[in-house]
Amino acid sequence: MTKLTEGQGRFLQEPNFGIVAALRGDGSVHQSVVWVDWDGAHVLVNLTTTRAKLGLLQEDRRVSLLVLQRDDAYTWLGIEGEVAEITTEGAEAHMHHQAGVYFGRERYDLPEGEQRVLVRIAPQTITTHGVD
Repeated sequence: MTKLTEGQGRFLQEPNFGIVAALRGDGSVHQSVVWVDWDGAHVLVNLTTTRAKLGLLQEDRRVSLLVLQRDDAYTWLGIEGEVAEITTEGAEAHMHHQAGVYFGRERYDLPEGEQRVLVRIAPQTITTHGVD
């Protein structure tokens, strides 16, 4: 596992949007926009159990993530890695935390019956432009 710098970790904790890429069974790429976070060792992505990307990440743990600075898309951090863990433990609390980061709210309004999962990604390759 590759270690991010402090600056790269902070970049992931800011309200910057990521584009996560997972592989379909036929090898084609599925991409979608996600919120991102950093726990000091892993990149965190919070998903619902109803989205295609969760199933794809469970089937093939290879993942690519491109995070763009919210005010300057030419400042970015790219991570290629592998899913280290998928868990429901702490996922709802993490989603409320992320609502504070991205919306300045104390809580995320979860739709009735929505189940959150926390995906921990172990970085293997890091590329950057403008992120120290």
